[in-house]
Amino acid sequence: MMEAATMRRSNCFVFPLILLLLLSVRRSVDGAGECGRVPVQQMAVQMAVCATAGQDATAQVSSGCCSAVQRIGQNPGCLCAVMLSDIAKSVGVKPEIAVTIPKRCKLANRPVGYNCGG
Repeated sequence: MMEAATMRRSNCFVFPLILLLLLSVRRSVDGAGECGRVPVQQMAVQMAVCATAGQDATAQVSSGCCSAVQRIGQNPGCLCAVMLSDIAKSVGVKPEIAVTIPKRCKLANRPVGYNCGG
């Protein structure tokens, strides 16, 4: 019984990652966008570690997530594009919660006052 519960929990994390990978392969961008020459979908795959934190404002934000946010957050427009992307939404990320992740990571150099999506 315990093994079934563990498998279901691990599937909850594996399925969104696979979905993100499939979608990133399916779509491509030729020109420069919010994330430079890297497609937003590809950047979203790097943010897969933040899926739980982007769904629940009370969830613990992992160190891996904070590292990804710090790296991508050097370009606030890219970070916003990733958090507001269809890929993020398709795995249940709520934009209004996702934009709180940099603050929840206590990043000193986070984009303060940058308004995602508006």
